[in-house]
Amino acid sequence: MTKCQVSAALIHQIEQELDEEEEEMMGFLCRDLAPDLATADLKELLVALNDREQLSWFGLSELLYRVKRFDLLKRILKTEKAEVEAHLARSLRLIPDYRVLMVEINENLEKDEVGSLVFLLRDYAPRVKMAKDKSFLALVVCLEKLHLVSPNHLDLIENCFRNIHRIDLIKKIQKYKYEASVPSVHSQPAYVNALQASLPDLSLIDPPYNSRVQNTNTGKSQNRGSLILTEPVHMSIQELGPASNKVFDDQYRMQSQPLGICLIIDCVGNDTDVLEETFRGLGYDICCHRYLNTNTMNQTLLEVARVQKHRNCDSFVCILISRGSPQNIYCTDSTSSGFPLEQIKKYFTADSCPELLGKPKLFFIQSYIVPENEQEYTSLLEVDGNDEKSSGNTKKPCKVTIPQVADIFWSHCKVDASAIEKSPNSSSYYLRCLAELLHNPHKRKLSILDIHTELNRRVYEWNKTSDIRQQYSLLLQHTLRKKLFLCST
Repeated sequence: MTKCQVSAALIHQIEQELDEEEEEMMGFLCRDLAPDLATADLKELLVALNDREQLSWFGLSELLYRVKRFDLLKRILKTEKAEVEAHLARSLRLIPDYRVLMVEINENLEKDEVGSLVFLLRDYAPRVKMAKDKSFLALVVCLEKLHLVSPNHLDLIENCFRNIHRIDLIKKIQKYKYEASVPSVHSQPAYVNALQASLPDLSLIDPPYNSRVQNTNTGKSQNRGSLILTEPVHMSIQELGPASNKVFDDQYRMQSQPLGICLIIDCVGNDTDVLEETFRGLGYDICCHRYLNTNTMNQTLLEVARVQKHRNCDSFVCILISRGSPQNIYCTDSTSSGFPLEQIKKYFTADSCPELLGKPKLFFIQSYIVPENEQEYTSLLEVDGNDEKSSGNTKKPCKVTIPQVADIFWSHCKVDASAIEKSPNSSSYYLRCLAELLHNPHKRKLSILDIHTELNRRVYEWNKTSDIRQQYSLLLQHTLRKKLFLCST
C-alpha cells in the first residue's frame, strides 16, 4: 500500500479509537470536502472521501493531528507529531484553516459559554435553537446553514466573544484574518472583513460558503488530494492601484451581479423613471411601486425584506417619496396616523433580514411635510411603535433618530408640501441632483459619503435663491463601517 491509499481496515481501526467528541471534531473538519455527506457518520464519511481519492495517508495523519490524537499517530500510523508538523509546513493541507480555527475555539470553550453564545445570537438568528449539551461546533454548523458565518465572515462570532469577555479567542480570530489576508502557498481564500453580513460576509455576505465550495466548474483550481479551492479575485475600479491589497479591509464588497435590489416607492409619481434608469445603470435590479397606501407599502416592505435574493447580493437600496410628517410618511392616505420612518429601516436590519447582515443598506427619503394644522385625523406614532394612541394629554414624541445599527446609510430630505402642490408635476430637486451625480461617470467613482457631500452642497445652494417654503432640509445619518462605492466590478 502506498501513502496515497488508505485501507478500510485502517479507517475502521482509527474510528474505533475515537470518542464521540473527537468524531464530531473530525466530521466538522471534513465538512467542506464532501458537503453531500454532511450528515453521514464518520466512518461513512472517511470511506467516501477515500473512494473519491480525497483522503490520503497524509490527510488521515493530519486529521488525527488536528484532534490531538498523537498516540494514534504513533501507534497506528507509525509516525510522530513532529513529522506531521513538518509535512504540513511544506505541503498543501487537507483541512482549511477556518475549520482548524473553529475546532481550536471549540476546545477552549466551556458549556456554559456556549449557552451564552446561543443566547446572544438570538438577536441575529432567532431560528437558532439548540439543546444545552450541544457543542460550539454544532452552533457553527447551524450558523453556516443560515449563511451567518463562513470563512470570510467571522465578525458575528467575534462580537459574541467580546460580549462574554473571551479576548483570547478574539485574538485567535484576528490572527486568522491577518494570516488569511497574506497570500501563501497554504492560504485558503482570503478573508474579507465582513459583518458583509456580510457576520454578511456572514458576506458580509459573499455568496453562501457552501455553494462556493460545491461549485467547482468555473474560475477555480482544485487539488485532488487536498481539495483546496481557490477563486480569482475580481477587482473593481476603486480596488486597483497601490492600496489594492487593503481593499477588503476598508471598502465594502460590491462585486455581485446584480449589486442588489433597489426598491422605489413613489407616492407622488414624478421621480420613478429617472431613479429607475439611474440605479439600473449602477447594476441594481429595480422594484418600482407607485401610489401605495400605508398598508400596501407595509406589505411591500415585508415582502422585499424576505426575498432570498439578498443572500447573493452585496447591498440594498430603498427610495421613498411621499407626503408626511417629520417622523412618518402618509403614502396616499389622507386620514391616517402615517407609517413610522423608523420602522422602515428596521425591516432590513440584521435581526429582521439576516441575508443583508453586514452589507450596506441605503435609504433615500423625500418627505413633503404637511403642516400640522392640515393633517387630517393624524396622530403621530411613538418612535418605538407602541399601540398607545396619542391624545391631547400625551407628550409629544421625541425626535426620531436612527439607532446605531451597522451598515445603514440614511439620507432624509424634507421640504414643505406646498412645493409639490404649487408644481404638481415637478420632481424633487434633491432626487434630481442625486440622479445627476450618479449618472456622472466621474462623480459616481466617489464614495457615497463624498457624493452626499456634493449633494448637500447643491441643495444648500438651491436654498439660497428659493422661497423659504421651497427650501430643502437634508439630513444624513449613517453607521457605515467602510468606504462604499456604488460601482459594480
